[in-house]
Amino acid sequence: MHSKTILIVDDEAPVRDMLRVALEMADYRCLEAENAQEAHALVIDEKPDLILLDWMLPDVSGVELARRLKRDELTTAVPIIMLTAKGEEDNKIKGLETGADDYITKPFSPRELVARLKAVLRRAGPATPEDPLSAGDLVLDPLSHRVTIKGQPVDMGPTEFRLLTFFLSHQERAYTRTQLLDHVWGGNVYVEERTVDVHIRRLRKALALDGHDRYIQTVRGTGYRFSVQTAEKV
Repeated sequence: MHSKTILIVDDEAPVRDMLRVALEMADYRCLEAENAQEAHALVIDEKPDLILLDWMLPDVSGVELARRLKRDELTTAVPIIMLTAKGEEDNKIKGLETGADDYITKPFSPRELVARLKAVLRRAGPATPEDPLSAGDLVLDPLSHRVTIKGQPVDMGPTEFRLLTFFLSHQERAYTRTQLLDHVWGGNVYVEERTVDVHIRRLRKALALDGHDRYIQTVRGTGYRFSVQTAEKV
């Protein structure tokens, strides 16, 4: 079983060091960010199991970052524990109203932190990306890394596989090319938007069996959508 990954977001290096040591001793894998921009890129690229987020950050506040993450359906399920020296009741309420799952006021003991973190992870429940994803006769198995249509194997490259995994996990919604770049290629990778169109064409070609390429639809003025429902009406 792999260790859970915790993203520590705090602009003070000594605080990050203290948190990392405490969490690594409890067998957690740690990532670190000193501002909201770094944190957001790591959330997109690494998909941490939980975020320890300081209230006060130098660019965008921790509360605003939490609000942004909770508004995006692709990051809304990531649990967040707010860390702050602010102990007043209204600040705690404000933090929780953004969607934070818990709130710890500094100073706190490492044992308290780990106990609260474990409780939040239990409530969040286990993610199950290992389950097969499907749409009609199209089935993608993440564990065996296989795609089939009516039981027949479909060959595609690794980028097309990631793109199809994303589409099958987020059906019936339009995404811009920028959103697809962020969530399929990663927040720190520079790729031109036209690259998305190239891989969409390759994915459609791979799914041409029995017309399954029609599930990937171009949305004028926006980007692309994976839809079985709309395709069935055509």
